[in-house]
Amino acid sequence: MILLRSAHAQEIISHARQEAPRECCGLIGGTNEGSARNIYRMRNAAVDPLVSYEAAPEDLFAAQRSMRERGEDLLAIYHSHPRADTPTPSATDVRLAYYPSAVYFIVGLGGEQPKLGAFRISESEGRWEPADYEVVADDH
Repeated sequence: MILLRSAHAQEIISHARQEAPRECCGLIGGTNEGSARNIYRMRNAAVDPLVSYEAAPEDLFAAQRSMRERGEDLLAIYHSHPRADTPTPSATDVRLAYYPSAVYFIVGLGGEQPKLGAFRISESEGRWEPADYEVVADDH
């Protein structure tokens, strides 16, 4: 179970909106108990950012260094599906899920309101399943 503060959820949705129609991407660092502490925005360096994402290597390295310095674990990876009403992992998301211990958050911007979904993805097994998360008050 990942506990995501309301401010973190809003930051991820804001990032998705700012990057649309391109997909956004980033990391969520936190405690090994599952409490999110920081959002790390990444630049999408994918060849076709309208339909895929790839974190810019220098952003990825900087975020991983910051997480180490702060004593954080990588809890989750997030990205957006700008045209999806109900976000679910695409075949590409499953194929490129290189961090099996991480939860993958996807923001769908295609509906009236943005929707956030969380998934555990097994690249080796080629499948995904919903992951448990909760958006909690910022003072949590």
